[in-house]
Amino acid sequence: MEVILKQDVDKIGKAGAVVKVKDGYARNFLIPNGLAVPLTSGNLKTLEEERLKKTQQQEKLKKEAEALKSRLSAVSLTIPALIQEEDKLYGSISAQDISTALKEEGFEVDKNAIDLEEPIKALGIYEVPVRLHTDITATVKVWIVKK
Repeated sequence: MEVILKQDVDKIGKAGAVVKVKDGYARNFLIPNGLAVPLTSGNLKTLEEERLKKTQQQEKLKKEAEALKSRLSAVSLTIPALIQEEDKLYGSISAQDISTALKEEGFEVDKNAIDLEEPIKALGIYEVPVRLHTDITATVKVWIVKK
């Protein structure tokens, strides 16, 4: 029996794939658990519509990320920090601090999207990458200054 997978199934296939499985496996496990639907022309048409809708949604998100990238690359953040001797910071500047500073500038960026390899522990100018989409990354200039 041929079925269309609605979710990824180990050793069978990925979501959206048309696979051939034994009749009993499809009737007793895949279909009742909502992991697959029988291969019919209606279900195939629904699958194609969902794929089209998903690609359109991805394109929309990508365009929004491109617009945000152009706005973010023009931003320069200044973060004041307490320092001790030799221009070392008492604490460190983390992705959360950068996310908060971006929020104050009017940008909603999740702290997990900021690719900071390790927290910033010294004064200076840093270029911090921000992941906006799977293949779109903006660079934000961050100035760490004396408080």
